[in-house]
Amino acid sequence: MRKNIIIIVVLGIAALSGLQVYRRIAKSSKAPSRRQQQAVAVEIAPVEKKDILDIKEFTGSLAPQSMFLLAPKVPGRLEKLLVNMGDTVKKGQLVALIDSEEYRQAVEQSRAALDVAAANLAAAETALDLAKKEFERIKTLREKKIASESELDAAEAHYKTGETKYKVAAAQLEQAKSALKTAEIRLSYTRIKASWEGGSERRIIGEKYVDEGAMLAANTPIVSVLDINTLKAVINVTEEDYPKVNAGDSVMLATAAYPGRNFAGRVIRKSPALNDASRTVAVEAEVSNPAHLLKPGMFVIAEIELARRERVTAVPFEALTGREGKQGVFLLEEKDRKVRFVQVETGIITAESAEIINPPLKGHVVTLGQHLLADGTSVIIPKSDGGSEKRKNNRSDFHNEIKKPEGDRP
Repeated sequence: MRKNIIIIVVLGIAALSGLQVYRRIAKSSKAPSRRQQQAVAVEIAPVEKKDILDIKEFTGSLAPQSMFLLAPKVPGRLEKLLVNMGDTVKKGQLVALIDSEEYRQAVEQSRAALDVAAANLAAAETALDLAKKEFERIKTLREKKIASESELDAAEAHYKTGETKYKVAAAQLEQAKSALKTAEIRLSYTRIKASWEGGSERRIIGEKYVDEGAMLAANTPIVSVLDINTLKAVINVTEEDYPKVNAGDSVMLATAAYPGRNFAGRVIRKSPALNDASRTVAVEAEVSNPAHLLKPGMFVIAEIELARRERVTAVPFEALTGREGKQGVFLLEEKDRKVRFVQVETGIITAESAEIINPPLKGHVVTLGQHLLADGTSVIIPKSDGGSEKRKNNRSDFHNEIKKPEGDRP
């Protein structure tokens, strides 16, 4: 009997312990459910229909529209330099003088040689005229049987010799004329002028390479002449974006020299080959520079509009999130204040907005608090003045701005 009582007590204690364990397990299993049912405070923003731009930033540098080195065609001492760095020059303006004494002397010698050649021609012409008359006289006498055959042959030979001497003298005269012209041209080369074809009538002196008094060989650079009324921006575009950039695309340039100021331009050409080392391609954009604010060699940051979509479905960039390797958004179900994860296919993505290609979306999406959400989570929308739903696209006027005709604007 006593043994049975002990067994009953032990079984009662075991049953009580089991009941307590069961209650603890049940309580712990119900706790997550209560947490899952708790609403999460989030921020939302509307799904919009808007224009969206694909704008990328690239780096590059400015180069003059054209540049050439002004150099003498003849050697000599630089007697005078009439311009300096930064000076404006007109087409055909005298820029430098080379010591011309030697070349003037060469002109005088050529003129003297021309006079001698002219005198020789005159003498040859007189001698030819006399030889011709003598030949005709002997020929007439021979016809009358007065002069002999040998006299006629001698007169004819003398006449032909006169003709040859005349031709030689005439050729020597032309040679002397050519030598004089060459000497005069070389003399003119001592006056170095800035000349070019096409473009603006005025350009600017870039660098100065020599000083007055320097002995120069032919083709030694004296100064550089630049056309900076229009500049070329040489931009380094990545391999990924290379196919998207085309001639005529709008470009907005910024430089550290003028903080907060933009300069408008357009793409004019792009290289057909990429740089092996940097994996970028050179793209040239033309930038109007009437006030000469921009200078060749300046580093620039270029924004290029690669694409534009009009009236597309868009959500704030912050709305994009990921679940199990899939990109999507949490769409608010207005009726029961729950959210649903929707996988999306995106198009253009900027720092402010993302284009949604598929599926069609309407309503509001969560922009803050997605890490606390799951499919079907209840949410709380805090009262707000709407500031979170008002997001400005700072670049929305990019395309319109660069259509302005001014070369630069504040």
